[in-house]
Amino acid sequence: MELSISSSSSLLRCPLTSSATCRIKLPSFTTARTHLHFSKSFSSLTLFQNPKFPSSTTLNRPHFIWACSKVDAAGADPLLSKVFQFRDAFWRFLRPHTIRGTTLGSVSLVARALIENPNLIRWSLLLKAFSGLLALICGNGYIVGINQIYDVGIDKVNKPYLPIAAGDLSERSAWFLVLFLAAAGLLIVGLNFGPFITSLYCLGLFLGTIYSVPPFRMKKYPVAAFLIIATVRGFLLNYGVYYATRAALGLTFEWSSPVAFITTFVTLFALVIAITKDLPDVEGDRKFQISTLATKLGVRNIALLGSGLLLINYIGAVLAAIYMPQAFKRSLMIPSHVTLALCLTFQAWVLERANYTQEAISDFYRFIWNLFYTEYALFPFI
Repeated sequence: MELSISSSSSLLRCPLTSSATCRIKLPSFTTARTHLHFSKSFSSLTLFQNPKFPSSTTLNRPHFIWACSKVDAAGADPLLSKVFQFRDAFWRFLRPHTIRGTTLGSVSLVARALIENPNLIRWSLLLKAFSGLLALICGNGYIVGINQIYDVGIDKVNKPYLPIAAGDLSERSAWFLVLFLAAAGLLIVGLNFGPFITSLYCLGLFLGTIYSVPPFRMKKYPVAAFLIIATVRGFLLNYGVYYATRAALGLTFEWSSPVAFITTFVTLFALVIAITKDLPDVEGDRKFQISTLATKLGVRNIALLGSGLLLINYIGAVLAAIYMPQAFKRSLMIPSHVTLALCLTFQAWVLERANYTQEAISDFYRFIWNLFYTEYALFPFI
């Protein structure tokens, strides 16, 4: 069971059953930490002291136990519980790690465009930037959501924590959410960013649809799947956000060396993500006859391939800083990318030492996403 203590309050709350809560009133103090243990049947309560701190006998005020009280099941708590459950399911449905990538990418590209044109910055652009980010999150949610709808069987094996596979979100509700997200994203882009950006946005939604939806279901074909992911998360996101930002500043589009670098870098990085994302899913992919490079070539070979491609990316970043000093800050770009390359090499070594267990593979995939976030975080400053 769970206990929570608010540092600013002397009340402790803990859920005992679906229809009961216990409230314990503790004195306000900062010199000791008290631990409580409840038996699940609520037949005993143990109060004990952390040995690092003074015992309760040394405190000026005693501990008080306030009686447990029943909460009416027909009251507001069940409704509130359902709201929280839906919020949790919806958040998992959006795949937060992809939202972080989209958000960091958008913010860093906007920041770069503003750094290049500081004299054109206006506070009125803030609302437009926020609406653009919201549209991208909606598009991201549609793409990952439609994939979950058509991958329920596979997700029950590979990702049983996802809301549809776990039974926390019905398929009907999922369809409502993806259609709402697509419509909301299109409406925001159409009203704020003009026909060209709207067409790019529609292209992204189309590619995300044919990736998952039969009869196309391009995810069954490794090369097509890699190209779709690299195009959407690499080229379209970076080009589209930078184009829209320059248009909002009243400028025509033109490539700058840093933006050309990050677009190339992230497109190759997205290709690596597309390759390595199947590493934790080999069991389910084989069961449902989904052909991926991981099922064909093996987990070890794909992990080494992904690591090799990322090392090429980092070597390219270092060479760009060496041969284009007028475009990049050598003092940041070279040591940062050398450090990231060394971290990647170490993580690949850890994976090898762990003999490619499921836990080690999942940790490696999460590490790759962290490298992805780090690159965007560095981008405005290089």
